[in-house]
Amino acid sequence: MPAGPAATVTSDAPHSLQQRDAGLQRAMKSRQLQMIALGSAIGTGLFLGSAESIGYAGPGVLVTFLFVGAIVYLLMRMLGEMAVANPVSGSFAAYARDFIGPRAGFVAGWNWWYTTIVVGMIELTAMGTFLDFWFPQIPHWITALVTLVVVLIINAARVSIFAEAEYWLSLVKVIALVAMIILGFVLVLTPSADAGFHNLTDHGGFFPFGASGVVFSLVAVTFTFGGIMSIGTAAGETENPEHTIPKAINSVIWRILVFYIGGMSVILLLAPWDGQDSSESPFVRVLSFVGVDGAAHVLNLVILAAVASVCNTMTYSGARMLRDLSLNGQAPAYFGQTTRKGLPLRALLFNCALMGSVVLLNYFFEGKIFTVLLAVVVGSELITWAAVNFAHLNFRKSGRSSSFTAPLFPAANYICGAYFVLVLVLMAALPDYRVGLIAMAVWAIGLFIAATVMERPGGHGALRRETVQPHTL
Repeated sequence: MPAGPAATVTSDAPHSLQQRDAGLQRAMKSRQLQMIALGSAIGTGLFLGSAESIGYAGPGVLVTFLFVGAIVYLLMRMLGEMAVANPVSGSFAAYARDFIGPRAGFVAGWNWWYTTIVVGMIELTAMGTFLDFWFPQIPHWITALVTLVVVLIINAARVSIFAEAEYWLSLVKVIALVAMIILGFVLVLTPSADAGFHNLTDHGGFFPFGASGVVFSLVAVTFTFGGIMSIGTAAGETENPEHTIPKAINSVIWRILVFYIGGMSVILLLAPWDGQDSSESPFVRVLSFVGVDGAAHVLNLVILAAVASVCNTMTYSGARMLRDLSLNGQAPAYFGQTTRKGLPLRALLFNCALMGSVVLLNYFFEGKIFTVLLAVVVGSELITWAAVNFAHLNFRKSGRSSSFTAPLFPAANYICGAYFVLVLVLMAALPDYRVGLIAMAVWAIGLFIAATVMERPGGHGALRRETVQPHTL
């Protein structure tokens, strides 16, 4: 394997990167890309997982969201700079492959594929949790199966149909979340014994567990932001990526911060933070708590759409990543083929089959799956973020850049690297996340060993720089 970032960049790198998407269609519009980015980040992590982060930090979780949001903004700008220069569906795996080394691309690509599968399983499981609000008698495995079938049908259509469906799904939940925030602040300003700014300081103060509570909540909040990186895998099917990608990234990140900070503020203002139940959405709970039952029912319906949206986007993103790995010889060639509609159908069906295993898991272990999957995916998200961070570092050190330059280079890269180390330490310290840390370590080591074996002469030949010519079914 070439040593050093300069050795991994060739003069024809941009051309070869873009050749990898020859079988796809650039049919995704700017508005659709923005909604896909929003849709992948506003889902279970915010609507359900936020209860856990509140439990760690109380009202101080607002500080955590601001801090993690700043880290994510830096990472998104790094990804955006590379994506404008080389807009490919392989995204961070392609950049890690070319600007760190073949083994890094192998690890980053398979890790993101793994992330999309696990997040898809989380969303399928969450559907049952949210439907319990109305139909507690329906087994979770049935809701998971129905959701999976619907998502498969949407993804098996043309990419323009998928993008339009995702646009409307995301738009519904964005409008609902804005309405929820407005309604919440109206209730706060209405005289009430329960709702009010006093909830930020009562029940132990703004930092009931001190600075340690804010620090420990970093892990749960990190998961909340994880899906946003899926915007990178849509680059290969986006119209005018040099204009669309910067617009999407710049608009999405501040909107997400507004939604997250605004949404979390409403939760904390409407009801005491220490009454949260991690098994139900804090958004639904607080509306029911203050007597807005009708709104709680509507919001729960929107949350179901949000969960379906994230599952939909992860299914899309995972299929594109598996195809990219295949075209670069890092996965079986079988998955590199596309249909005449530009769909990686074989990769899509394979991924859905794996996600479908959660149906059986929910059948045998109902009520025990969500926490385990959540812990596992936090670790895999860190690998993806690290791939973006260090690929960008070498991208810039090699003298490359684009019109969409990431700020604070190289200080931002080192700050993000230190943050990754901190989250790993916290995962080791928190019992609920040790399973995820162990799973991440085993997974990363296994991928690295596989990449090393396949790089040797006489191996599968996966770790090569030239691309396989894509073809249709």
